[in-house]
Amino acid sequence: MKPTDTAATDSPAADTESTDKPIKQRNNPLHGVTLETVVTELVAYYGWGRLAEQIPLKCFSSDPSISSSLKFLRKTPWAREKVESLYGFMLREIRRGK
Repeated sequence: MKPTDTAATDSPAADTESTDKPIKQRNNPLHGVTLETVVTELVAYYGWGRLAEQIPLKCFSSDPSISSSLKFLRKTPWAREKVESLYGFMLREIRRGK
């Protein structure tokens, strides 16, 4: 009878693989942050007018709201990437004290 592969999953090496995931995400400012939080914090930091200047989207400039922005950003990956990028920039600015 051959030994099964269950010993490989019970080994300490298997445990380190599962604990590596949080370590990989340690430098990711978006890990665990909802899109709603991202948009809310950007609006609080920049305001709707300046946010629309930074990222020229109609959902930020014409009758803006969190809910309409979320609907648009969830359907539009390229716009979501721009918003997430600006969020990372904002966090770096805050850390630097600007």
